[in-house]
Amino acid sequence: MASFTSTSFCLTSFNPTKTLVPGCRISNPGSVFVSLKGRTFPPITLQSRVPRFQIACAAKPETVEKVCDIVKKQLALPDGSAVTGESKFSALGADSLDTVEIVMGLEEEFGISVEEESAQSISTVQDAADMIDKLLESKNA
Repeated sequence: MASFTSTSFCLTSFNPTKTLVPGCRISNPGSVFVSLKGRTFPPITLQSRVPRFQIACAAKPETVEKVCDIVKKQLALPDGSAVTGESKFSALGADSLDTVEIVMGLEEEFGISVEEESAQSISTVQDAADMIDKLLESKNA
């Protein structure tokens, strides 16, 4: 029985007949053959990563800063508490009622209306800031 433990490698460019390590060779770009102590194992099939479509929409820094201030105020966090775009509401001690109050504070501060489905998808300060910028853009368009 063969087993692999936490071993990985990345091939950026290679010669198809090049030996990576003794007993391991690549015969074509899609397979790696492994031979250990005279035993040959079935080939390991390599698959390229399929690129995924991603849209990155970063909110304006001033929006993130305002959201951080509102979150600190709503959760009554002590001065000097670290709240960043990556901060999760749950990690800051917010429960579902706190999250509703945060969203209400954001609506009041920015003069927007947040749909319930959108409000439920917010889990971080960055999520909230991105949503606010998106709503403000559509409101001003």
